[in-house]
Amino acid sequence: MNEYLFVIPLTIAVGAGWLLGRIQKNNKPTAQQVLHKEYFTGLDYLLSEKTDQAIDSFIRALEINSDTIPAHIALAKLFRKKGDVERAIQIHQNLLARSDLSRNDFLRIQMALAKDYFAVGLFDRAENLLLEIIAQRPDAQTRKKVLTLLTKLYEKEREWEQALQVAGQLPGSDTLGMEVELGHYCCELAEAYITQHSYRKARDKLNSALAYDKNSVRASLLLADIEMASSGWKAAIKALKRISVQDPLFLPEAVGRLETCYRQLKQDNEFEQLMRQWLVKTPSTSIMLALAGRILERQGAYVAGAFITDELKKRPSVKGFNQLIDLYIEHASNGANESLVVLRGLTGQLELSKPVYQCNRCGFSAKSLNWQCPTCQSWGTTKPIQGLEGE
Repeated sequence: MNEYLFVIPLTIAVGAGWLLGRIQKNNKPTAQQVLHKEYFTGLDYLLSEKTDQAIDSFIRALEINSDTIPAHIALAKLFRKKGDVERAIQIHQNLLARSDLSRNDFLRIQMALAKDYFAVGLFDRAENLLLEIIAQRPDAQTRKKVLTLLTKLYEKEREWEQALQVAGQLPGSDTLGMEVELGHYCCELAEAYITQHSYRKARDKLNSALAYDKNSVRASLLLADIEMASSGWKAAIKALKRISVQDPLFLPEAVGRLETCYRQLKQDNEFEQLMRQWLVKTPSTSIMLALAGRILERQGAYVAGAFITDELKKRPSVKGFNQLIDLYIEHASNGANESLVVLRGLTGQLELSKPVYQCNRCGFSAKSLNWQCPTCQSWGTTKPIQGLEGE
């Protein structure tokens, strides 16, 4: 239905072109008759909801000149959206073959062809075409579109440094809305440097990530990992605490790291105090269980079990329930143990079968955290699942 509605403006455009053609004295009658026939044939197909046949008729009806170029580009765009990129490429290449195109039309068609190549995965061709457009010194609006598409192209090719360099050619106001992506490009480079143990370069990239996106949880986690690798426990704690401001939903990712840091500093009481603060402000199962672990060490299984039970009444979760069963299995009598072990096996399977993270944009879910959603390709939209089956 959407394709049907999209073709209606094209029908109007074709009709206008046909009427204008009728009043021009130098048009050949035979050409008018052909145009007249193809135009009404296309209308017939359109009214019969035969979109593909209608498009074919309109293409034959349209005379390739400056007045109908927008209609051809619109048709090609429709082909690209339908997945028929080859036909879109053919239309654009035919248009570019003309010698009487204006400079603006030439650049516009080149841009459209680059999008075709990008859509079909011909990144080298798209890159060469986009660089060619830049070399022709287009107007500011066209330049912005080209640089933005070129940035996404380098992202696809995982050429993070080139993506950042191209984005850096955009005026500051034109990068609005790209902060999250640019921050993740820096994080991708930082992870590569961490693998190479080049921690100084990694820190530089992570600081750049935070400059692009101050709410980059990924950058804070990676900075904490770098500090922990060099026993910088206090600096790691500072980076991890920042997550409570950046995005509290990711605090469960920081809990294990924080516990390690505080233990190394022999500050278990400070860790427990922080967990209690976070549990009030941003309750989650991971925070609750970390606090339960501290209670278990200090006051024993009965008090820890009572604490978990009370918290589960407020915020039930499969993960918390399983931990409670584990606690009772460890400290219950042998007769009770057998039944609890069977129950734990069933609830454990339930927990293992459920995803842990979900993209807020497209709904894709997984057991591991993907900073870029594999389905919709969005950056930073995947977060820990909340509720009974999550945090």
